[in-house]
Amino acid sequence: MKIAIIGAGAAGCFAAANIPYRPGTEVAVYEKTSKALQKVKASGGGRCNVTHECFDIPELLNRYPRGKQLLRKSLYRFGPQQTIEWFESRGVKLKTEPDGRMFPITDDSQTIMDCIWQQMMQNKVQVYYHKSVSKIEKTASGGFIISFTDTSVVSADVVLVAAGGFPKPEQYNWITALGHTIQSPVPSLFTFNMPKHPITELMGVSVPEVTIKIAGTKIVQHGALLITHWGMSGPAVLKTSAIAARELADRNYEFKVMINWLNDLSDIDLRETITQLRKEQGKQLVQNKNPFDLPRRLWEYQLLQCGVKDDTRWGDLPATAQNKLIEALLRDTYSVKGKTTFKEEFVTCGGVNLSEIDPQTMQSRVAPGLYFAGEILDADGITGGYNFQHAWSSSWIAAQAIVDGD
Repeated sequence: MKIAIIGAGAAGCFAAANIPYRPGTEVAVYEKTSKALQKVKASGGGRCNVTHECFDIPELLNRYPRGKQLLRKSLYRFGPQQTIEWFESRGVKLKTEPDGRMFPITDDSQTIMDCIWQQMMQNKVQVYYHKSVSKIEKTASGGFIISFTDTSVVSADVVLVAAGGFPKPEQYNWITALGHTIQSPVPSLFTFNMPKHPITELMGVSVPEVTIKIAGTKIVQHGALLITHWGMSGPAVLKTSAIAARELADRNYEFKVMINWLNDLSDIDLRETITQLRKEQGKQLVQNKNPFDLPRRLWEYQLLQCGVKDDTRWGDLPATAQNKLIEALLRDTYSVKGKTTFKEEFVTCGGVNLSEIDPQTMQSRVAPGLYFAGEILDADGITGGYNFQHAWSSSWIAAQAIVDGD
């Protein structure tokens, strides 16, 4: 039996690592680039955000903007707990950070890469590089013929497609030729560009907890925000970009975003706080008395934008300036024009239509013997280890189904 896995990323290699060696069975992984597991290597700043410590599956499902129907089945079978056990049973311990993200205790993605690779080699998996698929054809006997762009051809009894997400619809042509339909791909997990906006002069300033709202929608997210030299990044922005991926693509990445720098503080509460300051600390300079624990540079920036002079005291703060300050703190509005991919963590919203996949096996309902795993499917999560968890879950299930069907 010949098993061909297309893609040597997280999903492809993890699937290969879960197909034990048996005489008479050959497992080959075909990778279009010159290296394997490159997203694993880059993830988490080179530390590899393996998964997230969220063991409540209904809650975990909320971290995925798309694909819940499939994930509801896959995550119950192989979720974060099973991921932890899989790596720890092979000598790799994971640790949990305060925000729930999980990393190897070595803080080195190479640890995860080596663990998966060693298991693949133990399974006697063959890996071939510079193999970009141009066509897959179903044979009369039920197998497959795979053609590559270098004109080479191989046959396989079973094919698992784990090629990651593609940014252009035409890159899926060899999959649609097999009868599958594709949800059009758009980027997810990106930062917001604000060309030449003065806020970018505060690059490096971060706020631990803000609320972000996309103007004209009901999309609201919370989390840390980082000001960069091109605009805004950080978990709150990345989560928003994932949830709103299609909406923002439709707007050609030109939209308005509202920031509540005080997270979920309301107008009434803020006005009461300012009234209290006027009464009890009226002689304090507004510039020096920052009651909201905002970074100093951001506080001074907001005061400047609202026309509050350096020598203004809280007791003398004009009503007009106070109202401007309230708006700036609770509904600070910015025009976004464009996006930037977050580091190396390119994620695609879109892919193979999930109605065409059996979630119990990851097998195609259209072409028996064809399986899918990972980002090639129309399922994706926010930042925080969720996309890797989907890769581990779907590829493990596909591997089990392939082994059981042998």
